[in-house]
Amino acid sequence: MAEHAPRRCCLGWDFSTQQVKVVAVDAELNVFYEESVHFDRDLPEFGYVPDVHACVMWVLALDIILEKMKASGFDFSQVLALSGAGQQHGSIYWKTGAQQALTSLSPDLPLHQQLQDCFSISDCPVWMDSSTTAQCRQLEAAVGGAQALSCLTGSRAYERFTGNQIAKIYQQNPEAYSHTERISLVSSFAASLFLGSYSPIDYSDGSGMNLLQIQDKVWSQTCLGACAPHLEEKLGPPVPSCSVVGAISSYYIQRYGFPPGCKVVAFTGDNPGEYLGEFLCPMNLTGSITLFLLGPEPGAALEGHKHWLLPQSYTLFCSFKNGSLMREKIRDKSASRSWSKFSKALQSTEMGNGGNLGFYFDVMEITPEIIGCHRFNAENHKVAAFPGDVEVRALIEGQFMAKRIHAEGLGYRVMSKTKILATGGASHNRDILQVLADVFGAPVYVIDTANSACVGSAYRAFHGLAGGRDVPFSEVVKLAPNPRLAATPSLGASQVYEALLPQYAKLEQRILSQIRGPLE
Repeated sequence: MAEHAPRRCCLGWDFSTQQVKVVAVDAELNVFYEESVHFDRDLPEFGYVPDVHACVMWVLALDIILEKMKASGFDFSQVLALSGAGQQHGSIYWKTGAQQALTSLSPDLPLHQQLQDCFSISDCPVWMDSSTTAQCRQLEAAVGGAQALSCLTGSRAYERFTGNQIAKIYQQNPEAYSHTERISLVSSFAASLFLGSYSPIDYSDGSGMNLLQIQDKVWSQTCLGACAPHLEEKLGPPVPSCSVVGAISSYYIQRYGFPPGCKVVAFTGDNPGEYLGEFLCPMNLTGSITLFLLGPEPGAALEGHKHWLLPQSYTLFCSFKNGSLMREKIRDKSASRSWSKFSKALQSTEMGNGGNLGFYFDVMEITPEIIGCHRFNAENHKVAAFPGDVEVRALIEGQFMAKRIHAEGLGYRVMSKTKILATGGASHNRDILQVLADVFGAPVYVIDTANSACVGSAYRAFHGLAGGRDVPFSEVVKLAPNPRLAATPSLGASQVYEALLPQYAKLEQRILSQIRGPLE
């Protein structure tokens, strides 16, 4: 049997809410290898808790994937560079002395056995946590209000943002904070595992902390001081997202056969990774749902989050918590835990769902601040339940109408040339994409991988190798496959949803007024 020619490549990693994934992309930008470890399925001993993650769980998942790659015969010696993405807003607290453990790893032992005692906080807060309202108000007060904070850091204070999470830990667990020598984001934590030393936080993921001055790309001393003492030294200086932060640790060279020259390019957040993996895509349909919008200067709106990603540009990310986990919950309840039955429910119901509208928030949503399930019939009367098929369509239509209303509230409009690029697991469901096309009145495109955060990370690894800031990202990815058309608006969709969108917006305000009424 003829041997395969060596395939030089870059690896793209994704340390996400529900799993750790990797892809290998060759010099022609073809994905030729994929692997993953799903926490709920493969690591049930940790018990899946949405609001927190066990630090060691991510490390063990990395161990498992690397061993799978080794067992499959993957040729690590051909890896030129690697980069990755981590779920945004999560934070890792390295115990005093952890740096020494990272720099002296033994290749004879798996990572998780050597790092399990390196964390001052064993269960780290992640993006689903919304328990820091008090800290958010304190931070905004320290800088002169929500608008002032948005002008300074790109966002008003959000509960899941890392600065507010750090402030809560300092206030409620000062001993653990004092024993912390470094605070990483999930992205820089993952990069640190490969470097064998602490990796810096990149500008883009750092923009999701309420701590980085978005114009100057340095930590805000006012924000740092409002959150916790000695915070700047625990964070380290931020770096551009395309930076080569070092060479791979000797641990990987000796244990797996990585080449000594393999570079580690700064890891970033999963949303920026998705964005680059989909060639600047505006719709991510994963654990959360995210809209992506590109501009040359960071604005100061109170909604959305401004992130630096590519040189001379920023991205407005508008994230919503109740994405795939909410879809899975309705699938289990109304479609017998079957995606096939879920799709048939969408096929069997009409556009507009006969006027039945639903708002589905399993956890407190970011925008609007609503929790619970709220169902309304065609007469706008609140009802306790829908039939199964109606429930499925109400969920999907509601998710997409809410996103369109929010985007238009920020000044964006669907026009004749508008195209939607969809990513994430749900982007492989043709019937969900059809509803997306119908609600937005625009064609929907996809690429043939659900792992676009991984793919985007591999592209960034190539970008880092090519010179980073001195080379346009578009030049690096010019050989990448073009997105393909997946769905076009159905005949009559425009009339149906142009009539429903104002009704949906009024019902949303009705729910909000009922929630806020007693407080005002």
